[in-house]
Amino acid sequence: MAEVLVYVDHVDGAVRKPTLELLTLARRIGEPVAVALGSGAEATAGTLAEHGATRVLTAEAPEFADYLVVPKVDALQAAYEAVSPAAVLVPSSAEGKEIAARLAVRIGSGIVTDAVDLEAGEQGPVATQSVFAASFTTRSRVSKGTPVITVKPNSAPVEAAPAAGAVEALSVSFSAQATGTKVVSRVPRESTGRPELTEAAIVVSGGRGVGGAENFAVVEALADSLGAAVGASRAAVDAGWYPHSSQVGQTGKSVSPQLYIATGISGAIQHRAGMQTSKTIVAINKDAEAPIFDLVDYGVVGDLFEVVPQLTEEIKTRKG
Repeated sequence: MAEVLVYVDHVDGAVRKPTLELLTLARRIGEPVAVALGSGAEATAGTLAEHGATRVLTAEAPEFADYLVVPKVDALQAAYEAVSPAAVLVPSSAEGKEIAARLAVRIGSGIVTDAVDLEAGEQGPVATQSVFAASFTTRSRVSKGTPVITVKPNSAPVEAAPAAGAVEALSVSFSAQATGTKVVSRVPRESTGRPELTEAAIVVSGGRGVGGAENFAVVEALADSLGAAVGASRAAVDAGWYPHSSQVGQTGKSVSPQLYIATGISGAIQHRAGMQTSKTIVAINKDAEAPIFDLVDYGVVGDLFEVVPQLTEEIKTRKG
């Protein structure tokens, strides 16, 4: 069976959930070979093997942390040349899509971004995408070269499938462009204790109907009762009520959780583009004619300041 390269997103050896989802998808089309780079790369091997990686190619060098993107592209290209894979899978983060695009240009291959599903096909992997602000679903395949595919978080279940996970050192020669952009400082983001927005299984978002920054406490309380991430519409972000890093929509982040709860959000196409692929959608809005209700699985017509606190208390009661 052909091998499939999977680029590993990890933090000091702790593998992030989207990578484990990629391993599930990779097993549909071949044997997963993971590529882990940077500090703690070898420490990822146990988790990767548990989820199906037959081999783990590792490289640790200061360039991966000291410079932007290009050293990682150099390493992924080295892995591609060493393995000759049937496909290359990369998580659909902002950095992941840049790495994938640069690799595709270098190896003369087609690229599919933001796939939400992947299956084997007679002429190569077939990717499913949600396109044009999630108005259409397309199925496509790369017609030239080795497919490079980025996959949105929460597109596949995380399934354990123990494999050898043999660790092999990857030899990387950095290009002249690798040191072109240097990282001069880092400031850790203040932790909220909530899941990462794009990776969360449940997202609770607030919009214009929340009415102010101080009122987002109601949204946060519901999110915390569910162990969810907090999102916001562009209107709420533009008004300064919530940080841009939490914006869901065409000009913000795209999410695809198991459950999406929209509170005080009208459902403009800009917002729908960022959350329409959610598995189950619930909306709470006092305007019965709000466009969001055309999209939802469950809708509550009511004042969010009455409905949301009751929902939060009921969840807390049921959790014991």
